[in-house]
Amino acid sequence: MAQLVQEQTHSSGDGGTSRRPKIAVIGAGSSGFGKRFVHDVITRPALAHGTLTLMDINAENLDIMSNIAGKMIAEMDAPTKLESTTDRREALDGADYVISTVQLYGLDVWHQPMRIARTYGVDQVVGCTTGPGGTFATLRYAPFMLGLCHDMEELCPDALLLHYANPTAVVSWILYEAVPNIKSIGLCHSVLGTARELAGYIGAPFEETGHWVAGLNHQAWYLRYEWNKRDAYPLIREKLDDPEIYGADPVRFEILKYFDYFTTESSVHHTDYYPYFRRTPEMMARYAPTRGPMAGMGKDYTNDENWKNLLVTRRETLKQEAYGPDPIPAQATSNEYCVGIINAIETNVPFRFNGNVMNTGLITNLPNCCVEVPCLVDNMGIHPCYVGDLPEQCASLNRSRSAGDALMVKGAMEGDRKAVEQAIALDPLTASILTLDQIRKMVEEIFNIQEPYIAGFN
Repeated sequence: MAQLVQEQTHSSGDGGTSRRPKIAVIGAGSSGFGKRFVHDVITRPALAHGTLTLMDINAENLDIMSNIAGKMIAEMDAPTKLESTTDRREALDGADYVISTVQLYGLDVWHQPMRIARTYGVDQVVGCTTGPGGTFATLRYAPFMLGLCHDMEELCPDALLLHYANPTAVVSWILYEAVPNIKSIGLCHSVLGTARELAGYIGAPFEETGHWVAGLNHQAWYLRYEWNKRDAYPLIREKLDDPEIYGADPVRFEILKYFDYFTTESSVHHTDYYPYFRRTPEMMARYAPTRGPMAGMGKDYTNDENWKNLLVTRRETLKQEAYGPDPIPAQATSNEYCVGIINAIETNVPFRFNGNVMNTGLITNLPNCCVEVPCLVDNMGIHPCYVGDLPEQCASLNRSRSAGDALMVKGAMEGDRKAVEQAIALDPLTASILTLDQIRKMVEEIFNIQEPYIAGFN
């Protein structure tokens, strides 16, 4: 039976709309995503009149977010029907949209492969997309995501799945291959987040800027970046000589210097994807940010320690907001892609975002893989945009990544241990540090410790 924590409805008329979409959020106890998402839903008239169903297997975290959502709905007098449950199937039943923000098994399990890799000299900071960390994240996430899709086939076969599950490119690829009848798209914050950072770097109001970005998730290229319809790249390149800005983002400015284009994800995160920045402690120190909120990360303390501290702080703040007497602090609209997508489908007001889709000729000098490209969405659905050729140096870096992605997909879908080993051997950072024999030994050690969370490998 479902554990129904809360059901709440506020009615203030239907705002002229007769449709009441159901949005199911799987992993709704998230400390970083949930509150922003609730705000964005209840402030959009076409969505606020629907049902918002929050689901999480952690009853305590779910209760926190349900109380916060209930307070926000009451304070804004929104007409939203709020439900919460620990039963995934109940949440999915009759859903029009399914959003997955699940963090499987917790941070300790997430970091196990990286801790072992560090003993071999492979020091990943985030480990969510490539190498030992990203590959084993794929093996853990693929069965969960496929199970979610199989439930959707039974309970809400026409629903759209919007998922935030790293490694986004590989998980998306697996779903497109294995459950093509379920409409799904992989989403990430990195394109929009970087666009905002670039606006800050050049002193431009974000609303006056524009961007056209394509490549692979976490390695997509700002092919155009404009301010008031003028090329802003000269202004970005000027910041190579600004110690404050370069110091906050050294790796991406080095990529710009040598490969001519700015790319997505943070400098700290970006060091995982190349052989140029993390082979030795001296290199890690050279390329660690010295300015801004990430100063010292990747050098003075590990990212897993940082995340643990951040999560503890966030969770305590959320508890105070959920159960305390004060109103929920005012929220700014976050422009989360998933809410923009749902709103565009419901209202037929077009919206553009970057999504992860299969490369059906969209990027003409990349192979058949999952790419991150601009997409338009309206009431007819999601329409990926044609990009053409990437600059060859950018495409070459992406092709190297996509080869490892293909083997991660093969390993996860076929239970092929050898493919998993080969995917890690193709990772640029790992390959720059270890011999093949060392890689095999490291992978075997990670398989042994991750065995409770993955299954079916030959």
